Amino acid sequence: MSTFKNIQGKNIRSYANNAPNATAGEMWYNRAEQKLKGVVASGAWSSSSPMSRSPANDALGGCGTPTAGLGFGGYSPPGGTVGLTEEYNGTGWATGGAMNTPEAAMGSFGTQTAAVSAGGSPNSAVTEEYNGTAWTAVNAMGTGRGYSASAGTETSGLIAGGNSPPILGNVEEYNGSTWSEQNNLGTARYQFTGCGAANTAALVFGGSTPGDTGATEEYDGTNWTAGGSLNTGRRRLAGSGIQTSALAFGGNTTPPDTTRNLNEAYDGSTWTASPATLATARTALGSTRTSSNNSSAVAFAGSNSSGTKFTVTEEYNFTANTVTAAAWSSGGNLSTAREKMSGFGTQAAATIAGGAPHTNATEEYNGSSWTGGGNLNTQRQSSGGGGTQTAGLAYGGYNGSSPYLADSEEYNGTAWSEGNNLNTARYITGSGSQTAALGMGGAVSTGASSLCEEYDGTNWTAGGALNTARNYIAGFGIQTAAVAATGGPAGKANVEEYNGSSWTNVTSVNNAREIAMSSGVQTDGIVYGGRVDPGSVKMATTEGYDGTSWSTRPNMAVGRYGSGANQSSGTATAAIAAGGNTNPPNTRVTTTEEFDGETTALNIVDITTS
Repeated sequence: MSTFKNIQGKNIRSYANNAPNATAGEMWYNRAEQKLKGVVASGAWSSSSPMSRSPANDALGGCGTPTAGLGFGGYSPPGGTVGLTEEYNGTGWATGGAMNTPEAAMGSFGTQTAAVSAGGSPNSAVTEEYNGTAWTAVNAMGTGRGYSASAGTETSGLIAGGNSPPILGNVEEYNGSTWSEQNNLGTARYQFTGCGAANTAALVFGGSTPGDTGATEEYDGTNWTAGGSLNTGRRRLAGSGIQTSALAFGGNTTPPDTTRNLNEAYDGSTWTASPATLATARTALGSTRTSSNNSSAVAFAGSNSSGTKFTVTEEYNFTANTVTAAAWSSGGNLSTAREKMSGFGTQAAATIAGGAPHTNATEEYNGSSWTGGGNLNTQRQSSGGGGTQTAGLAYGGYNGSSPYLADSEEYNGTAWSEGNNLNTARYITGSGSQTAALGMGGAVSTGASSLCEEYDGTNWTAGGALNTARNYIAGFGIQTAAVAATGGPAGKANVEEYNGSSWTNVTSVNNAREIAMSSGVQTDGIVYGGRVDPGSVKMATTEGYDGTSWSTRPNMAVGRYGSGANQSSGTATAAIAAGGNTNPPNTRVTTTEEFDGETTALNIVDITTS
């Protein structure tokens, strides 16, 4: 009998636990568990941040890569098309430039900064190019069509088939300037998809003839040849990859009309059904289309046979890592329902103090449950906060009897003690630490304020004023590198950055709001929840900031505003929302939600002889 060493040329090493820096295919013996272990690569879809469009759309155009994707156009309920464009950065979606001509069911190819939209249903021939900022109308296709297949780049693109009507087999190539007619498909069809690196190496598959088909065809720049058929013929599916290494996912089959979550992989000759299926079955979905092989893809939007449209995004990875998607989850409940409290600390060691209805109660969180802490000396709501659970700060706010407060208090993890007052009494937003805090904006008797003050652990001094006066700001960061996002009155999208002396206007959030929560630092923060105005529905929307732009993150389970958050010491990947006000109007709650960012870990498995 041959040994492992004879086959592999080396022995299996033994470790006290798992092998350090293990890679795919490596095996070892874990002495603590007395088991043979290894790292195995596998494929899986994981949830990502939803698109920001509302309402949701289907039949979008899509192109780009899994880390720099583009989704545009689409059908909007109950009818009509939209010109919305969104850009994907591998984590979330940000708003891009709007199309000049709203389209749906169009052909699409290229990259995030050099994309092409061609045609659209029912028989559009309009072509537009996207440069990463704006769309420009260019030469139209020779034959108008919708539900075509597409592949390639902005200067080497391809559109095949579609419905004009009738159902077409026509093929056109795009060279970055003009369209030219090429040899027809072997099978005329529509509602199918395609992929490929260029118009000299394209792949198309699936669709309707008008019956469902699994037919696959490969293009070499001149002729079409038959490839292996899909295991399940279907229409309105999506695809990604290259001619010799592609994925086909989603779609629907008829009759009866059944929405599919199927995923198949192509190796250049044969399609293989994958056990890794979409979590959300859907048809008329979009994809980033351009991947170097069938080991990664992004699926977004789409609809089901009931007519429900989605903003859901999923990522596919064939990797030795297990990906745990970013998500909000339930935490422990507060003892007392309230809103508009001070909050500080980390996700695993947080503190909230005061709030409405007017209270001086303090509660501390250990990552799973809340317990009572020392009471504030002065009850208050809408006050600023900063620091950690054992070195915290609360200041300003109002309490009903003395509408605007200047009082500051410091917390040592057990009790509150009086500190020096703010120079200007107001309700206020805060960030920073107990010895280096920043109070920003808020409201005084005359309305929204632009005033900012800095605290050094003893005294408050004037800082640079905001460019836009506002209250109910979502603030995060430190005293010398802070962000003031959104605010009121009447929800705003404004965002400003502070450098320790002055504020600079930067990119606005995608969703205007006020009384939102926040967590993180100037180059990596999140804003979540809030409302647009006092009469509006509470928001569950979350957005992330990378120091330059805003993009979507997973939404909270419950829309709310005025929750206790950890803007001073929390991070963009570990935040909380405790209590707050939710729907129906003016319902204060005790519930807590925790946000955890995406994580990856090696897929370590037990090796057995079976």
